Amino acid sequence: MFNTLYKKCLNLAAHQSSKYYLAIVSFVESSIFPIPPDVMIAPMVVSRKKDFLKIFIIATVFSVLGGIFGYLIGLFFFDAGMQIMIFYGYEGKLIGLKENLINSDGFYAWLGILFLAGFTPLPYKVFTIASGLIGFNIVIFIIVSLISRGLRFFIVSYLSYKFGDLFTQFMNDHGSKWFTVIGTLIVIIGLIIYLISKSHA
Repeated sequence: MFNTLYKKCLNLAAHQSSKYYLAIVSFVESSIFPIPPDVMIAPMVVSRKKDFLKIFIIATVFSVLGGIFGYLIGLFFFDAGMQIMIFYGYEGKLIGLKENLINSDGFYAWLGILFLAGFTPLPYKVFTIASGLIGFNIVIFIIVSLISRGLRFFIVSYLSYKFGDLFTQFMNDHGSKWFTVIGTLIVIIGLIIYLISKSHA
């Protein structure tokens, strides 16, 4: 199933209305769809280099809007949200999570997890729904989503613009690994800054 959806997304990237399809894929990927927008972004930028900023903006805006939709699923449609969590195998990780957010360490831990979900290959949709299920602050949720999704899609768009098919091949072979490494480093740096500021408070 995943291979079929992946190929269909690649075909949509070559369509004359690819920007509209990118918006749709970016939106639904943030709540239910398993294939990330990156699959479309890279080939779209390679074939339309002058539009790389527009492609990045479309993917970011509609991904965050889809994330808000996922948040609302978790907030108002508990059963539907739990079914999606179960499908991706994350339902057990919600136990005790809401209680942990009461203290500041739990709150900042969820910030880091949410950033990693938006930036790395972790299933972002699971964490948008989980944020709604646990009632996480929606304003902070939107800000973190904008930063993580925007940074990820800008990197994909810009490097596709600069290096073309060479970067597309790199993404196919090693993209998941390098986004995980970069995202983890960013979170570690943020954690170090937080611990230093806390020790001086």
